[in-house]
Amino acid sequence: MTTSILDIGAPDTIQVDRLLSGTHRNPHRVLGSHPRPSGTLVRALKPGASSVAVITKDDRYDLSPVRDGLFSGVVPVRLADYRFEVTYSDRVELADDPYRWLPTLGEFDLHLISEGRHERLWDVLGAHVTTIGGVSGTAFAVWAPNAQAVQVLDLPMRRMDPGVWKLFVPGVTAGQRYRFRILGSDGQWRDKADPLAFAADLPSSVVHSSDYVWQDSDWLATRDSTDWSRSPVSIYEVHLGSWRPGLDYRELALQLSEYVTSQGFTHVELLPVAEHPYGGSWGYQVTSYYAPTSRFGTPDDFKYFVDTLHANGIGVIMDWVPAHFPRDDWALARFDGQPLYEHPDPRKGEHPDWGTLIFDYARPEVRNFLVANALFWLAEYHIDGLRVDAVASMLYLDYSRPAGEWVPNPHGGRENLDAVQFLQELNATAYKNHPGVMMIAEDSTTWPGVTRPTDYDGLGFGFKWNMGWMHDDLRYFSRPSRSSWQDEITFSLSYAWSENFILALSHDEVVHGKGSLWERMPGDTSAKAASLRSLLAFMWAHPGKQLLFMGGEFGQRAEWSEFGLDWHLLNDPVHAGIHQLVADLNSRYRSTKALHTNDTSPDGFTWLDVTGDVVAFQRDGDGPTLVCVANLGPTFYESYRIGLPRHGRWREVINTDSAAYHGSNIGNGGSVTTEPVPYHGCLASATLTLPPLGVLWLMPEINADL
Repeated sequence: MTTSILDIGAPDTIQVDRLLSGTHRNPHRVLGSHPRPSGTLVRALKPGASSVAVITKDDRYDLSPVRDGLFSGVVPVRLADYRFEVTYSDRVELADDPYRWLPTLGEFDLHLISEGRHERLWDVLGAHVTTIGGVSGTAFAVWAPNAQAVQVLDLPMRRMDPGVWKLFVPGVTAGQRYRFRILGSDGQWRDKADPLAFAADLPSSVVHSSDYVWQDSDWLATRDSTDWSRSPVSIYEVHLGSWRPGLDYRELALQLSEYVTSQGFTHVELLPVAEHPYGGSWGYQVTSYYAPTSRFGTPDDFKYFVDTLHANGIGVIMDWVPAHFPRDDWALARFDGQPLYEHPDPRKGEHPDWGTLIFDYARPEVRNFLVANALFWLAEYHIDGLRVDAVASMLYLDYSRPAGEWVPNPHGGRENLDAVQFLQELNATAYKNHPGVMMIAEDSTTWPGVTRPTDYDGLGFGFKWNMGWMHDDLRYFSRPSRSSWQDEITFSLSYAWSENFILALSHDEVVHGKGSLWERMPGDTSAKAASLRSLLAFMWAHPGKQLLFMGGEFGQRAEWSEFGLDWHLLNDPVHAGIHQLVADLNSRYRSTKALHTNDTSPDGFTWLDVTGDVVAFQRDGDGPTLVCVANLGPTFYESYRIGLPRHGRWREVINTDSAAYHGSNIGNGGSVTTEPVPYHGCLASATLTLPPLGVLWLMPEINADL
């Protein structure tokens, strides 16, 4: 039945003006239900409605219009539960009242946010499907300290210190698209994607609730007890959209697992999967840091992808981009009307190379956003490592800036001390929470101590890409004549143990007119194939872990394209041979402890020979020695003497010129036997047949000593 109300309980004009203009910072003060001596004051804001009634279990109470969609009244009962019946010209809706629920964000959470120390920031900001008082809905929260007002789904939100806006909206379920409408400090309204959205359909954010059940506890336990600096790490770098175009996360999980397993890689590294606007790109222009791209499925589909790779013994590393973000007006840029995530000084806040914005690393809340984001991927998606993009651009204030266009630090130097503090905090926090992950720096500079622990003033990374090795070796192998350029492939050993290195032949080396690895090799088809096989075998024997971008494992001829790899090349015996070699290199690498247990110590490496085009060295560690002999020139040597550290028979465990790899099959018949002839500082030696443009790996037959 319908019961008359006692009075309309109209608020004062100032409160109404603020509410209707969207500038009221505490809409719960006006809207919702408020106990009164005579009953309960109820107000509702329903623009466009002709009438609003309060519906309880037993009664119906009509509210009176105040103005412009605001309705008010005092019902003569104490309300515990109610709904609104809202009448429009074309429909009648039954809706819950968002303003009968006070914000649920706790004081301790707000305190941690204000100090920039909330390690699980994603638990309190963003959109969370939840149930309050038996009512299901979604709790929205966003940090926008400079905003005059914030709305979500056309509903005004409540401001809480330190600038967090909060609202629980009943009835909103997973799949609902939303954006925050923000009245900036400049008086302009902007529609913004949620910085902590868990899913996105750009430019909108999407409410997401996961019900995925992980099956990888054994993998995580093994991972967290592994010392990766002494373990085999062979990484296959993948751009998901162009590896095999058209596959979704679940299809990729099965096909990529099978392929990577057959090739023997220990890990995959994914170019950024956080949501980004342009699908044809590599993904380094991130706009939704907490949302896996929806191009290949849902967030739970991505969890299935990671879980499946773990089930197949494959680790998953993800490229992560804290160095810059794009200027899209619906994303992070000028989020609440003025610089918030970006540094306000363009000399520190704008990137001259990429046209992007740079995070304000001096601001605790911004550092918190980034550190928590790293933890989010490690915790929620079980990612096994983060390769931090463009570290060099973060470390130096003058990066790509001419004199006069950068601001020195307080000591007058060019080092970005705020970025250093951020990176140290990032790595220390990541390893504290997830001791078995790999934090990897893409850094092309000579900054000291990138992989030194933060306790010893290092940046605290676990590994660093060896960009110097990459540039030197690619330059060397691209030369038609190499005998005068040995320093290009030997110089890396002068600093090989200064950091924990990963040797990376990455995506950056197969675009922008550089040509593919195949095209960089000189000569005809046979010479190109032989040189590429030699490069890969030399790389796998060199101290350091390995990373190879997709396509390199079979000699992709063309530069990278968003339209995919030339898989048909595997029908060509030349390319199939390269493919088989990589599988064999990985297999031998994983089973030969000398190739990985002493990667970070000079005790594991000894030069044997550097003469003309021939380079030879031995690797030592736990288990038998491995000797690598590389003849990187066109000369065939029938009897080339090499010192060997042990008497007896040595097996030819890799020969890149083998017929199995479509080489000319020049070699040593599978093994050589030493002579008691001291050479190269060794008590024994052997004469080898060295194929041109070929690399041999030799290992002693332990039970075959003479």
